[in-house]
Amino acid sequence: MLESLLVHYGYPILILGTFLEGETVMVLAGVGAQMGYLSLKLVILFGFSGTVLGDQIYFSLGRRYGKAFLTRKPSWQVHTDRVFTILEHHQNLLIVGFRFLYGIRTVTPFAIGMSQVSYLRFTILNLIGAGIWAIGIGLAGYYFGHAVEVVLGNIKQYEIEVMATLLVISVIIWLLHFYPRRRNRPSNTAK
Repeated sequence: MLESLLVHYGYPILILGTFLEGETVMVLAGVGAQMGYLSLKLVILFGFSGTVLGDQIYFSLGRRYGKAFLTRKPSWQVHTDRVFTILEHHQNLLIVGFRFLYGIRTVTPFAIGMSQVSYLRFTILNLIGAGIWAIGIGLAGYYFGHAVEVVLGNIKQYEIEVMATLLVISVIIWLLHFYPRRRNRPSNTAK
């Protein structure tokens, strides 16, 4: 059953996951490639495509609706201010490497879209950064799966448990990352 799900839906899930955030889904896909359910080359290609697509859309939304969006969503202001500060001093490096910056990864292409960085420049540097990220994280997942196999011996015997454990860990990390933000949001009701 798990094998069938991975084979039939692994790549669409990978594109969607990397479009939205990425690291966890990419690592899991790398593990799936190591287990023989997915192709490592396709994991890297689909991960690359999903992250580029997401970042280009966020950049375009920032360019078109950035200031209006920030008025409606002031909680993003702190993150965009941080991005602008880094962008001022390290423009190329930020565009290539923002995927590796925890806490501002999603807001960065949006904020860069609000800046004076041209669409062409962002696209070229985004492609370079996405390539580095997709190869690095895809290989990390693949070799993580290999390490688990070495430790456990024959991983095929434990595939459901390994994938279920990785999924549970991923959900816990996601909840720990996003739940406190939602809980700490200011209420719009008057006291």
